[in-house]
Amino acid sequence: MTRVVLADDQTLVRAGFRALLDAQPDIEVVAEAADGIQAVELTRRERPDIVLMDVRMPHMDGLEATRRITSSPGLAGTRVIVLTTFELDEYVFGALRAGASGFLLKDTDPPDLLKAVRVVAAGEALLAPRLTRRLIEAFVAQERAAQPPLTEGDQLDELTPREREVLALVGRGLSNTEIADTLILSPLTAKTHVARLFSKLDARDRAQLVVVAYETGLVVPGDR
Repeated sequence: MTRVVLADDQTLVRAGFRALLDAQPDIEVVAEAADGIQAVELTRRERPDIVLMDVRMPHMDGLEATRRITSSPGLAGTRVIVLTTFELDEYVFGALRAGASGFLLKDTDPPDLLKAVRVVAAGEALLAPRLTRRLIEAFVAQERAAQPPLTEGDQLDELTPREREVLALVGRGLSNTEIADTLILSPLTAKTHVARLFSKLDARDRAQLVVVAYETGLVVPGDR
């Protein structure tokens, strides 16, 4: 059973999401929050698998709430999916950096929402790779225009050549199975390499690995 906390300041939005999620045999909504402060408190109390987090809420926005949840040692097993109205949203980019596992547009079709919850709960694939890459590309490009790019040595020095290859493929949105096929590895070996990247780069989820891949220039906009 995947346990979910809903965080959105609109009662009708929460009611719609709850009705959809609770109708599934493998998903259960365990709490609802109307602002970021409640979202953090309820997540600490319930320790859900997934938090569906509205990015703009009163008292504390979804970015700060995400940061507090993902930085809490007791919530290492909780994943945050950020909800937004805008595909290219600086708050969502900040949330990905802070540890969110991905984002969804609020007008996402119900089957896609359910798939997203299950994908993030499973933890082996990047949520909506095309949209996530587009968002990261846009904001990394802005940052590079405003300041010199990060040097690879700052973050990638500890990586082996193989780990850099794997990071580049994660940055392009590939799953562990696709990485294994591309590099002619066993799925277990690919999964082990990704796990080492999480540890060495202090990343909580695949979305943060994608950010690092772009920020260091290991992957550049337009790479496929």
